[in-house]
Parts: sequence; C-alpha cells; structure tokens
Amino acid sequence: MTDRIVSWHGNPTKPRYVPPAGAIDAHCHVFGPMAQFPFSAKAKYLPEDAGPDMLFALRDHLGFARNVIVQASCHGTDNAATLDAIAQSNGKARGVAVVDPAISETDLAALHLGGIRGIRFNFLKRLVDDAPKDKFLEVAGRLPAGWHVVIYFEADILEDLRPFMDAIPVPLVIDHMGRPDVTKGPDGPDLQAFRRFLDSRDDIWFKATCPDRLDPTGDPWNAFAHAIAPLVADYQDRVLWGTDWPHPNMQDAIPDDGHLVDMIPRIAPTEMLQRKLLVDNPMRLYWGEEARG
Repeated sequence: MTDRIVSWHGNPTKPRYVPPAGAIDAHCHVFGPMAQFPFSAKAKYLPEDAGPDMLFALRDHLGFARNVIVQASCHGTDNAATLDAIAQSNGKARGVAVVDPAISETDLAALHLGGIRGIRFNFLKRLVDDAPKDKFLEVAGRLPAGWHVVIYFEADILEDLRPFMDAIPVPLVIDHMGRPDVTKGPDGPDLQAFRRFLDSRDDIWFKATCPDRLDPTGDPWNAFAHAIAPLVADYQDRVLWGTDWPHPNMQDAIPDDGHLVDMIPRIAPTEMLQRKLLVDNPMRLYWGEEARG
C-alpha cells in the first residue's frame, strides 16, 4: 500500500447555518503529518497529511469553537498525532484515544493530562483485524474518572454486541448511530433496534453524524434528515454532532463540509435542540469541569 489518498474537500463552502457560540465539532480526526507521526503498519488506508493546522482552519471556516479529535484507525494505538493536535489547540480540543488493552494506569493518566476523555473500540472488520472483547472490558474498568467508551459498529451486529456493551461500566458513545439503514425511515428496523438499545441505559450517547456515509441518495441527504430528526428530538440530552473530517475512506464520495453543517437545522430544528447538540451535551461529556462551572 503506497498510494496516499485524499478524502476531504479542498474548498468546502461556507455553511448557510451559523452554529451557536461555543459550538463543538465532536467527531473529527487528524492524519499525521506522516513525517512526524508515522501511520500504523496495520493501517488499512494511507492518507495524505491532514494535520491540526488544517483542522483548526476548517473549524473556524465552519463557525465552530472547539473540536473533539477521535484517534483515526490509520494511527493504530499510537495516539501521538491526536495528542499533538490537542496540545496545539490552546484548550479548544479534547480527544478520544485508541489504546492497547494492556495499557498501564500511568499511561492512562498521561493521556488524561493530554486531554483524552475516552477510548474507542472499533468493530468494523474492514478497519481492524482484532477486537478482543474480554480485554476491552478489562481496560474499560480501569479508566480515569469521567471517561467513557466510544464504540463503532455496523447495524447488523448490534444484537451480538449487546452483552458486551451492557457489561461496560462507564458511559457509552455510539459512533454514527451504529450505521443504520436510513432509507427505511425513522421506523425502520435498524433505528427501532437502536432505540431499544438507547432505552436500555440512560448513559448511552450517540453521534447523529455522517449523512455522507449513511445516505445513498446523496447530497442533500434527504433520507438521513427524515430518519434522524425524530431520534435527535427523542434523545436530545444524549446526542452529539461532528463533521467526521477528514472523512476516512470517503475518497470516492467526498462530502462538502459546509453542506454537512447545513444538515444540523434539519435534524435539530429549534435553537434549544441545536444548543444541546452542539454545546451543552459535548461540553458535559468532554469539558465536564467547565460545564459544572
């Protein structure tokens, strides 16, 4: 694998929607720079550099104030690039790490000092080779106070994962709602199963993200808006939003980030919902000490 790929828009439009003051892009990534932060030997894709300077320029262009940077699978369990981006953010970023389950308490504490507030477990077979549930459960029980676990999976394995997720002793955040089939509408089987899962615990959060990944009808992603708006309304205190920039593995269908931002008022049509989605909820989860004031 030698060809490096670009998966992000080179000139995203300025969104029509203006986010509220303090809005947070709660799901984004950095790639490299490779010369400073080499990619994992196990990486399934080899992206061009998309470092913190590009991320923060996009943040400002789209009208956001802060970022939550999620460790990208191409960097494996070496979180140096994510930690570097947080360090360069002047307090305007927090992060989610990917760790070796055998990580020590000392190293977890160092991640906390570096701005990490959760760890991510990835169950997409096209992105990871091994997802040892027993080891994941062990490390989930040793996390610093206030951390959570982010889980990425596809809808067809939700029920298989339920015993594992039920056993995790800290709050859960589900990436991209477990990738439901949004073309079936808000009452489709995937979203109904996801609602049952949300109802099983009051500390399960989710990201109402990635219309570009989930909606095959394409931009402006009408099926996504129709299916997801009721979910946001019904679970408004447990929902987050993010761009997913630089859109890993989307090089064949690169979304315009300005159009992604313009999805926000379609899934959260009131100012109150928008503030919860973009400010109150991510502040509580990632900047809890500030949110408590």
